[in-house]
Formats: sequence, structure tokens, C-alpha cells
Amino acid sequence: MNQPPAPPPRPSLRHKVLGGGTEPDPRFTLANERTFLAWIRTALALMAGGIAVEAFTAQVFAADARKLLAILLLSLGLILSACAGLRWLKVERAMRHGRPLPLPWLVPLLAMGGALATAVLLVFVATHPA
Repeated sequence: MNQPPAPPPRPSLRHKVLGGGTEPDPRFTLANERTFLAWIRTALALMAGGIAVEAFTAQVFAADARKLLAILLLSLGLILSACAGLRWLKVERAMRHGRPLPLPWLVPLLAMGGALATAVLLVFVATHPA
């Protein structure tokens, strides 16, 4: 008796998310994960800084400067956390398909955000007497 052919196996979640390819050397995957965790630690530090500025600097900063700095730090933390996950995924896919690694556009974003936060502080220090 002829049996109907078995249906093809459904792609796994790993295959759907990572787009197939070949499994990279575990050392590279773990290095990618460590880099992701470093970005997340930085994002958490920015968020903690934003909360600290808003909660503990009422006598130091004017309300508008305090709010601007807190929003800037919290926004950077939010963007950095989301981008860290996307970067991890892009790097993992590139390694699995033997493509060059994507440029880390998180670096200029973080640098510009840090520069903007520093500019806010410099303006405050320059315009307010000691």
C-alpha cells in the first residue's frame, strides 16, 4: 500500500527568527551575546541615571533642565535597549550566512546622546551661579 508522503517539517522558531544558515562557532555566538548584555547594562545605567536626576536633583537643577536631562537619559536607555536586541539578531544572522557584520549604528547614537546630555549640563553650569 502506498502511504501519502509525509508533510515537510515545519520550520522551527529558531529557523524563522535567524533565517536559517549554518550554526556558527559557539564562541562567536557567545561573544555576540556578551556584547548584547553590555549594551543592555549601558541602557540600564542610562535609565537609572534618568530616574536619579529626576528624583534626587530638585535642589541642584531648575525643573525644566532636570526634566529635559531625565527625559534625554530615559529615552537613550529605551532606544539603546531596543536597538541592542536588533543588533544581536542582525549579527547572529550575518554570522550564520557568512556575511560581513553590520555596522554598529548604536555607537554614534550613544555618542550623540551622551554629547547632548553633556551639553545640557554645560549650559546649566555656565548659566547658574555656584
